[in-house]
Amino acid sequence: MIQNHMFNPVQMANRAVSNLQDKTAEATPQETMQNFGNYLQDALQGVSNMEKTADETGKQFMLGQASVDQVMITGEQALLGLQMTSQVRNKVIEAYQEIMRTQL
Repeated sequence: MIQNHMFNPVQMANRAVSNLQDKTAEATPQETMQNFGNYLQDALQGVSNMEKTADETGKQFMLGQASVDQVMITGEQALLGLQMTSQVRNKVIEAYQEIMRTQL
C-alpha cells in the first residue's frame, strides 16, 4: 500500500546540512567534496524515488488499488522535488558564472 509521507524540503535540507557539518568539522577538502557529492547523489536518488512512487501510484489507481488523493499527493511530491532540484541546479550555475566573472 502507498505510504503518505509529508514532503518537507526544509527539514530534509536542515538534516542534511547538520550531517554534513558534523562530518566536515575536521575533514580535508577532498573529503568535504566527496561528502558533498554523496549528499547530491542522495538528493537526486530521493527525487528519482518520488517519481517512481508517483508512477507506481498512478498504475495502482488504474487497477483500482489507490485513491485519487494518493495519486495527487504522490504526484505533487514528485513535482515539488523536481522543481526544487531544478532551482538548486539554477543556483549552482549562477554561482559558477559569478565565480567565473570574478577578477583575481
